[in-house]
Amino acid sequence: MMEEEEFEFTEDLEAILHLTPEVQLAIEQVFPSQDPLDRADFNAVEYINTLFPTEQSLANIDDVVNKIRLKIRRLDDDIRTVVRGQTNVGQDGRQALEEAQIAIQQLFGKIKDIKDKAEKSEQMVKEITRDIKQLDHAKRHLTTSITTLNHLHMLAGGVDSLEAMTRKRQYGEVANLLQGVVNVLEHFQKYMGIPQIRQLSERVKAAQSELGTQILADFEEAFPAQGSKRPGGPSNVLRDACLVANVLDPRIKQEIIKKFIRQHLSEYLVLFQENQDVAWLDKIDRRYAWIKRQLVDYEEKYGRMFPEEWCMTERIAVEFCHITKVELAKVMRTRAKEIEVKLLLFAIQRTTNFEGLLAKRFTGCTLTDIPGQQKRPDSPLDQTNPFLEDDPGEDVGSEKDEDLAKPRKPKAPDNPFHGIISKCFEPHLYVYIESQDKNLGELIDRFVADFRAQGPPKAGTEEGGAVLPSCADLFVYYKKCMVQCSQLSTGEPMIALTTIFQKFLREYAWKILSGNLPKSSSNSGGLTITSLLKEKEGYEAAKFNVDELCLICSILSTAEYCLATTQQLEEKLKEKVDKVLVERINLTGEMDTFSTVISNSIQLLVQDLDAACDPALSAMSKMPWQSVEHVGDQSPYVTSIIMHIKQNVPIIRDNLASTRKYFTQFCIKFTNSFIPKFINHLFRCKPISMVGAEQLLLDTHSLKTVLLDLPSIGSQVLRKAPASYTKIVVKGMTRAEMILKVVMAPHEPPVVFVDNYIKLLADGNPETFQKILDMKGLKRSEQSSMLELFRQRLPTPPSGSDSGPSLSFSAPTPEQESSRIRKLEKLIKKRL
Repeated sequence: MMEEEEFEFTEDLEAILHLTPEVQLAIEQVFPSQDPLDRADFNAVEYINTLFPTEQSLANIDDVVNKIRLKIRRLDDDIRTVVRGQTNVGQDGRQALEEAQIAIQQLFGKIKDIKDKAEKSEQMVKEITRDIKQLDHAKRHLTTSITTLNHLHMLAGGVDSLEAMTRKRQYGEVANLLQGVVNVLEHFQKYMGIPQIRQLSERVKAAQSELGTQILADFEEAFPAQGSKRPGGPSNVLRDACLVANVLDPRIKQEIIKKFIRQHLSEYLVLFQENQDVAWLDKIDRRYAWIKRQLVDYEEKYGRMFPEEWCMTERIAVEFCHITKVELAKVMRTRAKEIEVKLLLFAIQRTTNFEGLLAKRFTGCTLTDIPGQQKRPDSPLDQTNPFLEDDPGEDVGSEKDEDLAKPRKPKAPDNPFHGIISKCFEPHLYVYIESQDKNLGELIDRFVADFRAQGPPKAGTEEGGAVLPSCADLFVYYKKCMVQCSQLSTGEPMIALTTIFQKFLREYAWKILSGNLPKSSSNSGGLTITSLLKEKEGYEAAKFNVDELCLICSILSTAEYCLATTQQLEEKLKEKVDKVLVERINLTGEMDTFSTVISNSIQLLVQDLDAACDPALSAMSKMPWQSVEHVGDQSPYVTSIIMHIKQNVPIIRDNLASTRKYFTQFCIKFTNSFIPKFINHLFRCKPISMVGAEQLLLDTHSLKTVLLDLPSIGSQVLRKAPASYTKIVVKGMTRAEMILKVVMAPHEPPVVFVDNYIKLLADGNPETFQKILDMKGLKRSEQSSMLELFRQRLPTPPSGSDSGPSLSFSAPTPEQESSRIRKLEKLIKKRL
């Protein structure tokens, strides 16, 4: 019964002490413990097994039981103490709450007392400050009133003094007084409704108006109209009057400036009238000499009369420029037929020199529009490229006017006076453009005559393969024309000059370059598959000699230089011309023309070397390959081909040393032409015996080796061929080797032969397979069955692709082809 009661007590205790995981976690955080008895998942069996892991450990069971009883006793004592301690908690809490309520009541009473005292203090402060605020307002109003009265007194006295000084022409005192009166009057803008204030304002305006009229009259008297005698010099009265004009309406100042400048330049209009001989362009220097003297005379006599900020010297010069521009335009319209290029350039040069002198002397602050633009940096080309040189210092005179002084002025974009006079010459620049058209035509004819007289560049000389000197001369002249025209105008004349440039660039390309290319007996359109397939009996191609090869390379180098320099010319023209006209500068067509000359030159070199190999390839196709009994050294036709390559390629490489990329193009184009032709002649070698195929395979390997070394053949410096070129040679010649490997393979059993052909050649064209069968010398009956089997064994083309008699395969890499050849050899050995 006792055991059952203890068991029930234990179950009740466990039910009572079962805590949620959250509570258990909180207890562990507050009272961390490593004791197994404190764990929520305590297991009594595991704990006992831990205390007594073996039977021998049961010997000290009494000690363990005593320790546990001692621990239980201590826990009971702790629980008892805690329970007893909680009996008085409620009473203590009630007592503390009562004490807190009493403290709150006391605190509330104190706060109320403080609030009452603060309200009393605030009321007291308001009563104290009420009088202070009234005093502050009274002080501010009193100050404003006194200040206003002072201003009014100053204004009234100033107006009286101003009127008196105006009558006495005391402009020195008026200048300072007027400015003060105007400033004081601004303070009364809000009081204009008061009659007295409005009356003073009207008196000030009347005084200003009277001053303006009086000052203008004084200047009119001091500087009378044309025909009257000019007084000896300025007076202090006029200097002070200018100070007054600064304060008056700006129109008074502008009127004074306008009348003075008009009177100062009246003599110029008389001396250089349209009907005067001195007004023509050949005496344009006299105009600029006259204004220089006038400016010096002005500085000496009137420099101190006008305020410095009026910039009167610059204004006189600018007005002179405007008048000169109009007068020159009028004269040139009247005598347009008398304008010659030399005279026009002379006048423009002297004018731009004068504009440059103005830029050095003045800032251009009186101009309303100061043009400015930024130049793009040049990109380097060849050292002979004229567009790499700086533009300043170029002579704007004609080619023969070396005695004319060069314009000493900054670049046009940095000169605010650029075009202020010279713009009037723009309508007549067609004379200059026509002259340049004629000069360039004569220059091209001279180039043609010099080329015929001197002959083409000779091989082995410094000129051999170099750029033709006429090319650099042409672009130097182009630059000179461009700089001249840009200083004359950056508008439509630049577009007209560009059109002339385009015309003579094309003429140079056709007359000097294409026109002097050696003539080839083959079609100029290049080699085609049809021409490669045709065999001409007894055909002997006209082979270029060394000088002709040198000439072709020289023309190619010249065309490359022209191509690069034409692109630079286009960029320079776009820099010089107005931004709105940039889109009309386009030399793409001329650059394409030079690219065509380059392509034609390379094609001629390729055709020449290719044609030199034709007799040897024809000899190869006519050899009795079926009767070859043993494999020896390379065949004579291979030696002939290698000999032609070793003769021509070093000459071409040496003459194209400055244009390596085009020499590489030549090698690639020759390889792309020669290898298909060689494979074509291989198909004509029929029938071929096993030994004959081995000999051809040896010859093919020899040609492959020579072609791989083609870029550096005959050179003392061994340079690795470009990867793009090597890839073409390996791909093409490996196909030729595989054709011969297939020919060498036995055609029995047919299925194996057909499958190996498809794998090795990757060519689904029945015509190619037919050629292989012809080379093997099979009979027609055998060929028919083979062709039928070939068509059956072809892989099915993917859906959606065009079906046809042939199937294209992706070309295998050289490593794959080499691996396939080895597999084929092993397969053949096993079959045999």
